Amino acid sequence: MRIDKFLNSVNITKRRSVAQDMLANGVVEINGVVAKPSKNVEVGSIITINYLKEPKRYEVLQIPTTKSTPKSLQHEYIKELS
Repeated sequence: MRIDKFLNSVNITKRRSVAQDMLANGVVEINGVVAKPSKNVEVGSIITINYLKEPKRYEVLQIPTTKSTPKSLQHEYIKELS
């Protein structure tokens, strides 16, 4: 699944356009490499989002099969790392 779709479907971003803007500005990394919107996410990948205050890191546990997932099931798809 594309990184921009993944960020939206697991509720890290509210809209896909927000995810695309973050990717265009080089804020998102996959396994330490700055990601483009078309980059595919795989199980086990580490996604880092460099927010202004501090970076957030997520481990991909599962790829969703639907366009969106409930926020209550977010823990099944990603695990926030410290």
